[in-house]
Amino acid sequence: MIRRRQIKKYAAEVVRQFHPHKIVLFGSYAYGKPTADSDVDLLVIMDRTRYRGERMSVRIRHAVPRDFPMDLLVRTPAEVGKRLRWRDCFMKEIIEKGEVLYEAGHA
Repeated sequence: MIRRRQIKKYAAEVVRQFHPHKIVLFGSYAYGKPTADSDVDLLVIMDRTRYRGERMSVRIRHAVPRDFPMDLLVRTPAEVGKRLRWRDCFMKEIIEKGEVLYEAGHA
């Protein structure tokens, strides 16, 4: 199983290199019961200029090494807001039940 400190260390390095607004841990490591087969699910909320969604996710994955499986979502604050206004159940669950690992101004 993946240790909590590994997840927090990864999030801290993402913050150092990419300066996001917020990083939220969701899925089994945040509010479930992780198993040996569980991956780490992270939502990174940040402004993007040249890179969109999946491309930014790939950039982060390449820049910040890790030794555990991970699903990494990257969204802008506007995209998160739009999803919540659309009553997107998936985004609502992440925001309401997820564990905030980092929030700008609250670190």
